[in-house]
Amino acid sequence: MTDRREQELLDKITKLEKEKAALLARVNILQQARFGPKTERRTDPDLDDAYLSLFNEAETEANPSVKEPELEKTTVKGYERKAKRKPSVKTLLESLPEDCIENIDIDLDEDQKVCDICGHILSPIGKTLVNTQIEFIPAKLICKRYYQKAYECRECRKNDQPHIVRPIMPKPPIPHSFASPSAIAHVMMQKYGLAVPLNRQEREWKQLGLPLSRATLANWIIISSNEYMKPLQNYMHGLLLKEPYLHADETPVQVLIEKGRKNTSKSYKWVFTSGEYEPLHNIRLFQYRQSRKGANASEFLQGFTGYLQTDDYSGYNQVAGVTRCLCWAHARRKYVETETAKQDETSVSLAGKGLRYIRKLFEIEKELRELTPEERKAQRLEKEVPVLKAYWKWAEDSRDKVLPKSRISNALNYSLTNKEQLEAYLQDGRCAISNNTAENSIRPFTVGRKNWLFSASPKGAEASACVYSIIETCKANNIDPEKYLIYILTRMPNEEHLKGEEVLEKYMPWNPAVQEACK
Repeated sequence: MTDRREQELLDKITKLEKEKAALLARVNILQQARFGPKTERRTDPDLDDAYLSLFNEAETEANPSVKEPELEKTTVKGYERKAKRKPSVKTLLESLPEDCIENIDIDLDEDQKVCDICGHILSPIGKTLVNTQIEFIPAKLICKRYYQKAYECRECRKNDQPHIVRPIMPKPPIPHSFASPSAIAHVMMQKYGLAVPLNRQEREWKQLGLPLSRATLANWIIISSNEYMKPLQNYMHGLLLKEPYLHADETPVQVLIEKGRKNTSKSYKWVFTSGEYEPLHNIRLFQYRQSRKGANASEFLQGFTGYLQTDDYSGYNQVAGVTRCLCWAHARRKYVETETAKQDETSVSLAGKGLRYIRKLFEIEKELRELTPEERKAQRLEKEVPVLKAYWKWAEDSRDKVLPKSRISNALNYSLTNKEQLEAYLQDGRCAISNNTAENSIRPFTVGRKNWLFSASPKGAEASACVYSIIETCKANNIDPEKYLIYILTRMPNEEHLKGEEVLEKYMPWNPAVQEACK
């Protein structure tokens, strides 16, 4: 009876120790997410059998013979001056336009321009730059009143045939509104480019002397996006489906007032982008949908038949006629989480080895970035396939040595289960090794969501999808999003129609005229 009781207690202790280890692992991951750096980069370039241990790393990695890295040095007549770690003021100010630079001369008073020794007038011999300051000029509002002049023919009036001529007035972006293109563009960029919620913008407008309600600001966004940005988004959608390679991702969003749904229901913002390497056009498109169902991606991508780079979400399997490529950054993330959890030394060691294999793939990819697709594919087959073969063999051998359902087991199974789709990027040199293009495009939305928390209505969520599409596409094409918004809000209201391809093509961010105007 005593032996049985002892065994029960030992089993209970073992169970509690496992639970404790699992809880500590969860705490470590949460602490890393809350307080640690967000980057997943690692600096160890070696691909060998030395395991990575967070417990004795200092002892195993220490090497007294290794010298400290030196800063870049500049030789100046007899001595070496260390290069500055931070950019100089001159370098920072080079990006300012010339009309923003003002030179101020500090001069002597007239009565001081006389030599105090001999009494002769002093002559100027030059000047020296002593100090540089940046002056901040607060924003201000300007009320512009447009008067339409009228002209008449006096001779026609004498003949009882009055003839009056007036110039054509440029149409405002919103009829019967005092909102200018620059005002609307500023509100959009503040909210979707800089993540400033409308309630804070409301206070800003009041401080500037014009107390506008957030409802008015929201109306500006919704009306402008529906009238001008939606046609552009639809046109870019058609172009996106012609791309050979796409990225996709999705993230939750909360919409408060939606018919037939609770305000706590989870909706989703989807993003679809053109490829990283040599796309036909750089396009970033957002879409609001009520759910994460794969049918949403299938509907949006209907007609697309190329390569689709995503995470391992099964919903993308509903997209017919595509070759799915999975993301190696997600495979790497599983090992990072295992390493961060510090559940046991064996798991940490194996996670470090898995990270070194994947890091080697990314290092090779960095070297191949500037090659043509054909050259990139050939180099991948030559340099990356051997690394992949070694990785798969190591993963197969390691899977049998770890506990089922442990974090390291999940990391290994993620790769082994998705082996075919993780290797699909080798088929075409235009494919990327990761889904970072989509994740980088959706990141401004996730950052903004922390500030404004939710969308008030489906109309607002759809409008935000339009504006994010425009802003992120502008960034991808290296033009100023705010200048572009002003550009289209000034010109598009005066177009006779916005349905023809020729008209819409004029306003694409890659159009040379747009590029020139929105640098």
